[in-house]
Amino acid sequence: MVSDFFYPLIGGVENHIYQLSQCLIQRNHKVIVVTHAYDDRVGVRYMTNGLKVYYLPYKPFYNNTILPTVFSTIPLIRSILLREQITIVHGHSSFSTLAHETMHHAKTLGIRTVFTDHSLFGFADLSSILTNKVLQVSLVDCHHIICVSHTCKENTMLRANLKSSKVSVIPNAVDSSAFTPDTNLRPSSSDEIVIVVASRLVYRKGIDLLIGILPKILRKYPNVKFRIAGNGPKEIDIREVIEREGTEDRVALEGSVNHDRMRDFLNSGHIFLNTSLTEAFCMAIVEAAACGLLVVSTKVGGIPEVLPSNDTQSDIMILCEANINDVFIGLCNAVDRIQIGQIPNANEWHNKIKNWYSWSWVAQHTEIVYDHIITQKSINLTERIYKYTQCGFVSGFVMSFVAMLAYLIFVLLDYNQPRRLIDLSTDYSKDDFE
Repeated sequence: MVSDFFYPLIGGVENHIYQLSQCLIQRNHKVIVVTHAYDDRVGVRYMTNGLKVYYLPYKPFYNNTILPTVFSTIPLIRSILLREQITIVHGHSSFSTLAHETMHHAKTLGIRTVFTDHSLFGFADLSSILTNKVLQVSLVDCHHIICVSHTCKENTMLRANLKSSKVSVIPNAVDSSAFTPDTNLRPSSSDEIVIVVASRLVYRKGIDLLIGILPKILRKYPNVKFRIAGNGPKEIDIREVIEREGTEDRVALEGSVNHDRMRDFLNSGHIFLNTSLTEAFCMAIVEAAACGLLVVSTKVGGIPEVLPSNDTQSDIMILCEANINDVFIGLCNAVDRIQIGQIPNANEWHNKIKNWYSWSWVAQHTEIVYDHIITQKSINLTERIYKYTQCGFVSGFVMSFVAMLAYLIFVLLDYNQPRRLIDLSTDYSKDDFE
């Protein structure tokens, strides 16, 4: 498993990698994680069940990703892949430089590669155009791609010009044992109604929508309070609205909430609000539903696939268009339902989420992908260059040159540091750590 995003960072990609790795270990696979250094966390660390994590000595350059250099990572990545006798490299996140570079080096060594895309991208702005071209040349010789929703699959196929047969949909899941309902932690709905928000406070998460509806809801419902978990550049804008409206006693900014405290945080509220402007699969919605909260969310990306939402009393999610007026109406609808006692049955919904979203199910279907690609032959340099030429004249020429130069560096390293002299790592089973 390779990505720039892993613990101690907290997020959907980080949790996905960890949970999937743990389930694959339970299914008797050897799994290691490769990521970059975080502050003084450098070197090899072991996590639950003997999950080995390589924190490579590369510092993040931008947005928690390393500087893209391609060639500087070759010696260390080659040593790890050979030492650990890796047969499949699984990269995560379109944003991750380390994932793309490691997959490129793995292909040079003849190792099969899989890529999981967790995000949605546009097609119009310069940033999206450049990212989509990088994704296309990275995935053109990848053995298989996994997306977390059907909307994400459609988006990735268009961005990277992929065939449908090469892309599978395996959704995210939730550790239902960590998100159990506890209605004793929330106040009585007759006294006050608590709306909780758990999100990075950035533009993409629709914080401007949150800022727009915050004063309107507080004015209309005197017994409503907000609890907001997360941090980011938009935090100062939220604080300005709170001070301007004089609602410091009704809006609590909790900052970053650790994952082990997230269950109690969610259970402290009646309604979970998500205002994302783009989302491939929102795990926070599933976690909130597992705790029995009524969910109000923008209808964007893969969110309509996550939970049923037919605007009936029995459903747990209310969908809104991504504008201030529609989100305000949807949130008012949710508050009114809570006030008249139409509260979702927490235990019933927890059991539904437990059956619908299981990490063991995700691991089983990921294992099917692994079994499929392991039977395919590895792609040699000539075939890779041919595939690169299909990506456009300029990008095809550049990637062909990069692939040939990387191949020569590998040949040089095979002479300077022969594979037979690389010590193989000792394999530990999960039983050795119990």
